[in-house]
Amino acid sequence: MLEGLPPHRPTHILRLTTDERSARAMTDLLGEMFDPTETAVAAFEDEDGRTWRLEAYFADAPDEDYVRDLIRPVIGDEADIAEFRTIDQQDWVRTSLEGLKPVRAGRFLVHGSHDRDAVRGNDLPIEIEAALAFGTGHHGTTLGCLRALVSELKQRRPAHVLDVGTGTGILAFAAAKALRQPVVAGDLDGVAVRTARENARLNGLGPYLKLYEGPGVRHRLADRPRHFDLVFANILARPLRRLAPTLSRVVAPAGVLVLSGLIERDVPGVLSTYRHQGFHLVRHGLIEGWVALVLARGGAAKRPRR
Repeated sequence: MLEGLPPHRPTHILRLTTDERSARAMTDLLGEMFDPTETAVAAFEDEDGRTWRLEAYFADAPDEDYVRDLIRPVIGDEADIAEFRTIDQQDWVRTSLEGLKPVRAGRFLVHGSHDRDAVRGNDLPIEIEAALAFGTGHHGTTLGCLRALVSELKQRRPAHVLDVGTGTGILAFAAAKALRQPVVAGDLDGVAVRTARENARLNGLGPYLKLYEGPGVRHRLADRPRHFDLVFANILARPLRRLAPTLSRVVAPAGVLVLSGLIERDVPGVLSTYRHQGFHLVRHGLIEGWVALVLARGGAAKRPRR
């Protein structure tokens, strides 16, 4: 389980080993107390099947005494032995790629350069080096969007695709690979845009990617009313609610909107916001605690498909 998206440039990490109940409680607590765009908290079961490991990544140096005081009611004196350390950019890049296995969604296979031999003849491979931007395809938010794309491609062939908050570019690359047509993709982080551009060249997709730097759809490439048949927005609940009017405006009359970066408690509020924009839920998926929503414009909502 994980709260928040890993910061693009984390500088500090907290690590400790505890039991499952405490790990889950601290994940929820730290996730609530810190900005999810600046902090990510994850809990993993260790190989022994008994202990759990908690890791919290911070974009800036945390107040260690404050964090210890926060978690002390959960784990008592074990808070004093929680390990804080500094990580540099190269440590983060290496850590984010170490041990990652290829990720498959339908014919899409997301992999690093060390796993090129995993590609099969009928695959649509996407090679990613994470660099300093978020997104390797192993996170439940990205995988959920990839699976939504697989489902959409079984039903139709979108003519115009937009990826808002593209990160390393995985969703835009997948759409471009499958459709062999230009895809618009943007991110407010310049590092992410540069990384996506480099990854596009690596995958031979440079001519198919129209990249922009900016928040939401605030760019001439993206701000095109009722133009896009398929729009991805893999960000977080708060910005998704804030961007609802502008995201909704660019979706074509028969278009589909895929929203991710949500945990289950976020879903009712996000759905309510987009219902006010004239959308209904078509289906949703849940992966490792993260939800991807597929929304369509207008009409009465049918029973959602999982």
